[in-house]
Amino acid sequence: MKILVTGGTGFLGKHLTPKLLAAGHEVRLIGRSQPPPELARAEYFPGELSDRAAVSAALSGVDVVYHLAGRVSFDPRDGRAMYALHVDATRELLKDAHLAKVKRFILASTSGTTAVSKEERTATEEDVAPIPVIGRWPYYLSKLYEEQLTVEFCRAKKLPLVVLNPSLLLGPGDERLSSTWTVMKFLRQELPAVPGGGFSFVDVRDAADAFVQALTRGDLYGKHLLGLNMPFTEFFSRLENLSGVPSPKFRLPSQLNILGAGLLEKLAKWRGLEPGLDVHSAEIAEHFFYLNADKAQRELGFSARDPYETLKDTVHDLLRRIPVGFQPGTKGRLAQLRR
Repeated sequence: MKILVTGGTGFLGKHLTPKLLAAGHEVRLIGRSQPPPELARAEYFPGELSDRAAVSAALSGVDVVYHLAGRVSFDPRDGRAMYALHVDATRELLKDAHLAKVKRFILASTSGTTAVSKEERTATEEDVAPIPVIGRWPYYLSKLYEEQLTVEFCRAKKLPLVVLNPSLLLGPGDERLSSTWTVMKFLRQELPAVPGGGFSFVDVRDAADAFVQALTRGDLYGKHLLGLNMPFTEFFSRLENLSGVPSPKFRLPSQLNILGAGLLEKLAKWRGLEPGLDVHSAEIAEHFFYLNADKAQRELGFSARDPYETLKDTVHDLLRRIPVGFQPGTKGRLAQLRR
């Protein structure tokens, strides 16, 4: 098959594209920057998704579209840019895909359109979108609108659609720190306290396998949650054991964690520095992102590897970007891990 991947040079795309090529498919990438050498076998079309001419050219003769392009930010000031990409550009991409007679559309959404709660609970694909919770976070809200408009359009045009909802992507190769930034902040000891919530994460390699399966499998027009659940206390403990970097010692009530993050953010800006943790990220970390991945296992053959492997590979990959001895008292341990 001839396949177009938007966002193909991103974290997920860099793992998905080689798998598609290895399976014998012709793969096209559209983006603003030249793909890295490991994606050289893919055909590259320069351009942004807002460029209708570039998109139309990239879609010519294409059988399947993987729409992975996205922007992750929890800064409200980036809200308009995220809506422009996730909503406006997706709407036009769908129109062009329909005109090009694409036979299947596969959307990379996020578990955050479904599996977010103030209480400790596990969500399924049948849950109602938690708009009262995510309504103040432009990233999740824009992804929800993208998901909804894609389902509505594809149903109306009878364009087969599979939606995948990965949780936080971890693993090696996140050069832009679009997803592994939490682990990097832990390694750099920029997290002042243990959050009170819990989250779900998925190895990017396991997610890529599920996306490959979506070529021929999956519940049409339905969502598929991908991930495994872990409280932040266990997550930080595992990172400490892997890296030797001590976990934050403080475990404060949610409101104090958020208030403290706000004060540290203001102090950093006053000093002309980038804050280690912004108040919006702190607020999000006080929620629960637990999900049930049974449907993805059943429909897409999704299988989550041992979390130890995922976290180990993530830590090793990120350590190469931190100067030796950056963390006080852990120089020997980090040097050992780098070898």
